Amino acid sequence: MKARAIKFFSPEDNVSVTKKPQEKPKPTGYVSSSGKLVLPPKTLEELGIEPETARFKIGAQQGKRTLKHLYLIPSSDENGTFVLSRSGRGYSIPLELILRKGGVDFENTKYIFEVTLFNYEEGVVGFELTLGTEEPKPAYTGKPRGRKPKNAVVA
Repeated sequence: MKARAIKFFSPEDNVSVTKKPQEKPKPTGYVSSSGKLVLPPKTLEELGIEPETARFKIGAQQGKRTLKHLYLIPSSDENGTFVLSRSGRGYSIPLELILRKGGVDFENTKYIFEVTLFNYEEGVVGFELTLGTEEPKPAYTGKPRGRKPKNAVVA
């Protein structure tokens, strides 16, 4: 009798795979055509920000020419901080010159941002705003990289 290759099972193979719960969408906002960061009331509520009393230090990554991320750090100082002002239904922070210097063309392109939390210092939780456009990313038109597929004919 020939020795056969036998595949053995483990108890983990008999456990059904459960789907992961879908992640909640991140809080979002947008940059208005006049250069203001607009935070809707729903976003402020999700982040736990009191718009009447909130003050922020606003910054970007050092050494970067264009703004892709803005950082809002809650602060209690009166000097050098930005406050939220009421505009329409939401609240906004006017940053026209900062955005323009950072290469954000908010007048011609609609920018949206997602807000994620990060630990700035011990006991201080900051907000990272990742800027992006509503337009889909253009298709890649460059040269394909890597090995050619086996079914491709080599010329």
